[in-house]
Amino acid sequence: MHKEWTSDELPASELTRLAGSPDHQGIVAEVDPYPYADPSTLLAAPDALVVALDQVQDPRNLGAVCRAAEVAGAAGVVIPARRTARVTAVACKASAGAVEHLLVARASNLATWLAEAKRAGAWVYGARAGAPTRYDAVDWHGRVVLVLGGEGKGIRPRVAGACDAMVEIPRAGRVGSLNVAAAASVLLFEAMRQRRAG
Repeated sequence: MHKEWTSDELPASELTRLAGSPDHQGIVAEVDPYPYADPSTLLAAPDALVVALDQVQDPRNLGAVCRAAEVAGAAGVVIPARRTARVTAVACKASAGAVEHLLVARASNLATWLAEAKRAGAWVYGARAGAPTRYDAVDWHGRVVLVLGGEGKGIRPRVAGACDAMVEIPRAGRVGSLNVAAAASVLLFEAMRQRRAG
């Protein structure tokens, strides 16, 4: 259930107060909390591609990853239940609405969920700078989970330990790593390329 207010009904100052920001573009809506999916449902398809985010704190990064995941045809995104960005208005805006078309689930324990994904037949690849395997040297076909770490800290050791392999995106410049959303895009579109090639 939701209620909407527009500038025809309320002055701009009241819309700004309701929105908590002057960036309302003349409309404010009060909506129910985001309906997170059950993480166990994301791997139902034999070719499910799922992104798991470990402690990504910035809702803009969460939104951008969701946008890339939706465009690349991923089945969904899994985030931890605690200490992570949530699907908020900021994340929704950064996703360009992708969170409305993509399943986002919360797992109470990400490492435990990854172990369950492996028991369900998924290959689990974590992304980390300096990993021994290039991202384009692995087989992205079938049921796959891609794990990406948060800003600054990367993937926690227990979550990394739940991965089958760690992969790297080669770098040629001087900056040490990509933003999590940029890295997700590179990896997701390599998976899509391989899957389309057969």
